[in-house]
Amino acid sequence: MRRALVGISESTLKELDALSEIRHVSRSELIRQAVAQYLEKLRPSEQADDAFGLWKDREVDGLDYQARLRAEW
Repeated sequence: MRRALVGISESTLKELDALSEIRHVSRSELIRQAVAQYLEKLRPSEQADDAFGLWKDREVDGLDYQARLRAEW
């Protein structure tokens, strides 16, 4: 595991220390978990990738199709 030097405010460190005592894990472990959760949240989902290009093989233009549907309202 590699180390990274990160600047964190004193108030945030106090909160991390309090939480680490409650959860019985080190401050470093809390930060690792937080970074992992953050990266997971930002990672594009596989479902989103599947949606791109859905209309590429269709003969009808997607915008024309949308306009026809909205005209029914």
